[in-house]
Amino acid sequence: MSVRLIATDLDGTLLDSTPAVTARTRAALDAARERGIHVVPVTARQPIGLRAIAADAGFDGWALCSNGAYAVRLDDGRMLFAEELPAETIRSLAEALRASIPDLLFASVRDAGETFVAQHGYAAIAALADHKRDPATMGGVPLEQVLAAPSLKFVIRHPELAPAALFDTVRSLGLTGFEVTLSGAPFVEVMAEGVTKATGLARLCEHLGIDRADVVAFGDALNDVEMLRWAGHGVAMADAEPLVHDAADETTASNDEDGVAQVIERLLG
Repeated sequence: MSVRLIATDLDGTLLDSTPAVTARTRAALDAARERGIHVVPVTARQPIGLRAIAADAGFDGWALCSNGAYAVRLDDGRMLFAEELPAETIRSLAEALRASIPDLLFASVRDAGETFVAQHGYAAIAALADHKRDPATMGGVPLEQVLAAPSLKFVIRHPELAPAALFDTVRSLGLTGFEVTLSGAPFVEVMAEGVTKATGLARLCEHLGIDRADVVAFGDALNDVEMLRWAGHGVAMADAEPLVHDAADETTASNDEDGVAQVIERLLG
Protein backbone atom coordinates (compact mmCIF):
# COMPACT_ATOMS: atom_id res chain seq x y z
CA MET A 1 0.00 0.00 0.00
CA SER A 2 0.98 3.63 -0.46
CA VAL A 3 1.79 5.33 2.85
CA ARG A 4 1.76 9.10 3.20
CA LEU A 5 1.00 9.46 6.90
CA ILE A 6 1.64 7.36 10.00
CA ALA A 7 -0.66 8.13 12.92
CA THR A 8 0.37 6.60 16.21
CA ASP A 9 -0.92 6.48 19.72
CA LEU A 10 1.82 6.83 22.34
CA ASP A 11 1.24 5.08 25.66
CA GLY A 12 0.96 1.34 25.24
CA THR A 13 1.68 1.68 21.52
CA LEU A 14 4.73 3.65 20.38
CA LEU A 15 6.33 3.92 23.82
CA ASP A 16 7.58 0.89 25.68
CA SER A 17 6.47 0.24 29.24
CA THR A 18 9.21 2.37 30.82
CA PRO A 19 7.80 4.55 28.92
CA ALA A 20 10.37 5.50 26.27
CA VAL A 21 11.07 5.46 22.54
CA THR A 22 13.47 2.62 21.78
CA ALA A 23 16.37 2.98 19.35
CA ARG A 24 14.68 0.64 16.87
CA THR A 25 11.43 2.58 16.96
CA ARG A 26 13.23 5.90 16.51
CA ALA A 27 15.13 4.49 13.52
CA ALA A 28 11.87 3.33 11.92
CA LEU A 29 10.24 6.74 12.43
CA ASP A 30 13.28 8.49 10.96
CA ALA A 31 13.26 6.17 7.95
CA ALA A 32 9.61 7.01 7.33
CA ARG A 33 10.26 10.74 7.57
CA GLU A 34 13.18 10.40 5.16
CA ARG A 35 10.69 8.97 2.65
CA GLY A 36 8.54 12.09 3.05
CA ILE A 37 5.94 10.34 5.20
CA HIS A 38 4.25 12.44 7.89
CA VAL A 39 4.58 10.91 11.36
CA VAL A 40 1.86 12.24 13.65
CA PRO A 41 1.34 11.44 17.35
CA VAL A 42 -2.38 11.06 18.07
CA THR A 43 -2.80 10.98 21.80
CA ALA A 44 -4.88 11.67 24.86
CA ARG A 45 -1.87 13.63 26.14
CA GLN A 46 -1.47 17.38 26.09
CA PRO A 47 1.57 19.22 24.66
CA ILE A 48 3.24 19.07 28.09
CA GLY A 49 3.18 15.29 27.83
CA LEU A 50 4.37 15.30 24.25
CA ARG A 51 7.31 17.54 25.01
CA ALA A 52 8.62 14.93 27.43
CA ILE A 53 9.25 12.48 24.56
CA ALA A 54 9.26 14.70 21.44
CA ALA A 55 13.04 14.86 21.10
CA ASP A 56 13.42 11.11 21.52
CA ALA A 57 10.75 10.41 18.89
CA GLY A 58 11.75 13.23 16.54
CA PHE A 59 8.32 14.84 16.76
CA ASP A 60 8.48 18.45 15.57
CA GLY A 61 5.44 18.82 13.31
CA TRP A 62 1.72 18.33 13.70
CA ALA A 63 0.30 16.50 16.71
CA LEU A 64 -3.25 15.62 17.69
CA CYS A 65 -3.96 16.00 21.42
CA SER A 66 -6.88 15.36 23.79
CA ASN A 67 -8.09 12.38 21.73
CA GLY A 68 -8.36 14.43 18.55
CA ALA A 69 -9.88 17.56 20.07
CA TYR A 70 -7.14 19.79 18.71
CA ALA A 71 -4.23 19.84 16.29
CA VAL A 72 -1.09 21.78 17.18
CA ARG A 73 2.37 22.24 15.68
CA LEU A 74 4.99 21.19 18.19
CA ASP A 75 7.64 23.46 16.70
CA ASP A 76 5.83 26.80 16.85
CA GLY A 77 2.59 26.16 18.77
CA ARG A 78 0.39 26.99 15.78
CA MET A 79 -3.10 25.51 16.14
CA LEU A 80 -5.11 24.14 13.23
CA PHE A 81 -8.35 23.58 15.14
CA ALA A 82 -9.74 23.12 18.65
CA GLU A 83 -13.10 21.56 19.54
CA GLU A 84 -14.26 22.49 23.02
CA LEU A 85 -16.87 20.91 25.24
CA PRO A 86 -19.40 23.62 26.28
CA ALA A 87 -19.52 24.55 29.95
CA GLU A 88 -23.24 23.86 30.18
CA THR A 89 -22.69 20.30 28.93
CA ILE A 90 -19.95 19.77 31.49
CA ARG A 91 -22.17 21.02 34.31
CA SER A 92 -25.10 18.81 33.30
CA LEU A 93 -22.88 15.74 33.14
CA ALA A 94 -21.19 16.46 36.48
CA GLU A 95 -24.50 17.08 38.22
CA ALA A 96 -26.00 13.85 36.90
CA LEU A 97 -22.98 11.82 37.94
CA ARG A 98 -22.74 13.35 41.42
CA ALA A 99 -26.38 12.47 42.01
CA SER A 100 -25.54 8.78 41.72
CA ILE A 101 -21.86 8.49 42.74
CA PRO A 102 -20.38 10.25 45.79
CA ASP A 103 -16.77 11.47 46.08
CA LEU A 104 -16.17 12.05 42.38
CA LEU A 105 -13.37 14.43 41.38
CA PHE A 106 -13.13 16.45 38.19
CA ALA A 107 -10.55 18.36 36.14
CA SER A 108 -10.67 20.47 32.99
CA VAL A 109 -8.04 20.84 30.24
CA ARG A 110 -8.07 24.30 28.64
CA ASP A 111 -6.01 26.81 26.64
CA ALA A 112 -4.48 24.47 24.05
CA GLY A 113 -3.76 21.97 26.77
CA GLU A 114 -1.56 24.32 28.74
CA THR A 115 -4.03 24.95 31.57
CA PHE A 116 -5.14 22.15 33.91
CA VAL A 117 -7.93 23.15 36.31
CA ALA A 118 -8.35 20.53 39.03
CA GLN A 119 -10.95 20.28 41.77
CA HIS A 120 -9.79 20.40 45.40
CA GLY A 121 -8.62 16.88 46.30
CA TYR A 122 -7.77 15.81 42.74
CA ALA A 123 -4.02 16.28 43.11
CA ALA A 124 -3.97 14.09 46.22
CA ILE A 125 -4.91 11.00 44.21
CA ALA A 126 -2.96 11.89 41.06
CA ALA A 127 0.50 10.74 39.98
CA LEU A 128 2.98 12.33 37.60
CA ALA A 129 2.30 9.63 35.00
CA ASP A 130 -1.43 10.37 34.90
CA HIS A 131 -1.23 13.75 33.14
CA LYS A 132 2.56 14.13 32.78
CA ARG A 133 2.20 16.94 35.32
CA ASP A 134 3.58 17.09 38.84
CA PRO A 135 0.53 16.88 41.13
CA ALA A 136 2.20 19.48 43.35
CA THR A 137 1.68 22.02 40.53
CA MET A 138 -2.02 21.23 40.01
CA GLY A 139 -3.38 23.26 42.88
CA GLY A 140 -7.07 22.90 43.54
CA VAL A 141 -10.20 24.98 43.04
CA PRO A 142 -13.90 24.64 43.98
CA LEU A 143 -15.88 22.40 41.65
CA GLU A 144 -17.81 25.35 40.25
CA GLN A 145 -14.58 26.77 38.80
CA VAL A 146 -13.81 23.46 37.10
CA LEU A 147 -17.26 23.52 35.51
CA ALA A 148 -17.32 27.23 34.66
CA ALA A 149 -15.60 27.27 31.26
CA PRO A 150 -15.40 25.22 28.06
CA SER A 151 -12.94 22.34 28.07
CA LEU A 152 -10.87 20.51 25.46
CA LYS A 153 -11.04 17.46 27.71
CA PHE A 154 -13.07 16.92 30.86
CA VAL A 155 -11.65 14.38 33.31
CA ILE A 156 -13.76 12.29 35.70
CA ARG A 157 -12.10 10.36 38.50
CA HIS A 158 -12.89 8.50 41.71
CA PRO A 159 -10.55 7.52 44.57
CA GLU A 160 -11.74 3.91 44.50
CA LEU A 161 -14.00 3.11 41.54
CA ALA A 162 -12.29 1.77 38.41
CA PRO A 163 -12.46 3.90 35.25
CA ALA A 164 -14.41 1.15 33.46
CA ALA A 165 -17.17 1.37 36.08
CA LEU A 166 -17.31 5.16 35.75
CA PHE A 167 -17.38 4.84 31.97
CA ASP A 168 -20.34 2.47 32.14
CA THR A 169 -22.16 4.85 34.48
CA VAL A 170 -21.65 7.80 32.13
CA ARG A 171 -22.98 5.73 29.23
CA SER A 172 -26.00 4.61 31.27
CA LEU A 173 -27.11 8.18 32.01
CA GLY A 174 -28.55 8.56 28.53
CA LEU A 175 -27.16 12.09 28.18
CA THR A 176 -26.00 13.49 24.84
CA GLY A 177 -23.79 16.32 23.64
CA PHE A 178 -20.39 14.76 24.34
CA GLU A 179 -18.07 11.86 23.56
CA VAL A 180 -16.68 9.66 26.35
CA THR A 181 -13.77 7.23 26.19
CA LEU A 182 -10.96 5.48 28.04
CA SER A 183 -7.26 5.66 27.21
CA GLY A 184 -5.84 3.30 29.81
CA ALA A 185 -5.31 6.17 32.26
CA PRO A 186 -6.99 5.99 35.70
CA PHE A 187 -9.90 8.26 34.73
CA VAL A 188 -12.69 8.76 32.22
CA GLU A 189 -12.14 11.30 29.41
CA VAL A 190 -14.90 13.42 27.89
CA MET A 191 -14.62 15.47 24.70
CA ALA A 192 -16.97 17.57 22.61
CA GLU A 193 -19.73 15.77 20.76
CA GLY A 194 -18.44 13.96 17.69
CA VAL A 195 -14.77 14.34 18.64
CA THR A 196 -12.56 11.26 18.39
CA LYS A 197 -9.06 10.53 17.23
CA ALA A 198 -10.60 9.66 13.87
CA THR A 199 -12.31 13.03 13.40
CA GLY A 200 -9.17 14.91 14.38
CA LEU A 201 -7.06 12.82 12.03
CA ALA A 202 -9.53 13.32 9.20
CA ARG A 203 -9.35 17.10 9.61
CA LEU A 204 -5.56 17.08 9.67
CA CYS A 205 -5.38 14.85 6.60
CA GLU A 206 -7.73 17.19 4.74
CA HIS A 207 -5.42 20.07 5.62
CA LEU A 208 -2.40 18.11 4.36
CA GLY A 209 -4.15 16.82 1.26
CA ILE A 210 -3.82 13.18 2.26
CA ASP A 211 -6.41 10.50 1.52
CA ARG A 212 -7.44 8.16 4.32
CA ALA A 213 -6.40 5.21 2.14
CA ASP A 214 -2.80 6.38 2.52
CA VAL A 215 -2.89 6.48 6.33
CA VAL A 216 -1.52 3.78 8.64
CA ALA A 217 -2.66 4.07 12.27
CA PHE A 218 -1.48 2.29 15.42
CA GLY A 219 -3.29 1.93 18.76
CA ASP A 220 -4.07 -0.22 21.78
CA ALA A 221 -6.97 1.28 23.77
CA LEU A 222 -10.65 2.14 23.47
CA ASN A 223 -9.87 5.71 22.42
CA ASP A 224 -8.01 4.33 19.36
CA VAL A 225 -10.89 2.28 17.94
CA GLU A 226 -12.41 4.95 15.68
CA MET A 227 -8.98 5.93 14.34
CA LEU A 228 -8.07 2.35 13.43
CA ARG A 229 -11.40 1.91 11.64
CA TRP A 230 -10.99 5.19 9.74
CA ALA A 231 -7.42 4.71 8.55
CA GLY A 232 -6.58 2.92 5.34
CA HIS A 233 -4.71 0.39 7.44
CA GLY A 234 -5.29 0.05 11.18
CA VAL A 235 -2.83 -1.82 13.38
CA ALA A 236 -3.57 -3.08 16.89
CA MET A 237 -0.88 -3.87 19.41
CA ALA A 238 -0.61 -7.47 20.60
CA ASP A 239 -1.97 -6.77 24.06
CA ALA A 240 -4.70 -4.38 22.93
CA GLU A 241 -8.28 -4.73 24.10
CA PRO A 242 -10.59 -7.02 22.06
CA LEU A 243 -12.52 -4.08 20.59
CA VAL A 244 -9.26 -2.66 19.29
CA HIS A 245 -8.33 -5.92 17.58
CA ASP A 246 -11.77 -6.03 15.99
CA ALA A 247 -11.30 -2.50 14.61
CA ALA A 248 -7.85 -3.17 13.14
CA ASP A 249 -6.71 -4.72 9.87
CA GLU A 250 -3.79 -6.46 11.52
CA THR A 251 -2.14 -7.08 14.87
CA THR A 252 1.53 -6.44 15.50
CA ALA A 253 3.84 -7.29 18.38
CA SER A 254 3.55 -5.51 21.72
CA ASN A 255 4.94 -2.07 22.51
CA ASP A 256 7.78 -3.76 24.42
CA GLU A 257 8.67 -5.71 21.27
CA ASP A 258 8.83 -2.69 18.95
CA GLY A 259 5.55 -3.63 17.31
CA VAL A 260 5.15 -0.25 15.59
CA ALA A 261 8.69 -0.40 14.23
CA GLN A 262 8.15 -3.92 12.88
CA VAL A 263 5.19 -2.78 10.75
CA ILE A 264 6.91 0.38 9.52
CA GLU A 265 10.02 -1.58 8.54
CA ARG A 266 7.88 -4.01 6.54
CA LEU A 267 5.92 -1.25 4.81
CA LEU A 268 9.09 0.58 3.84
CA GLY A 269 10.58 -2.60 2.47
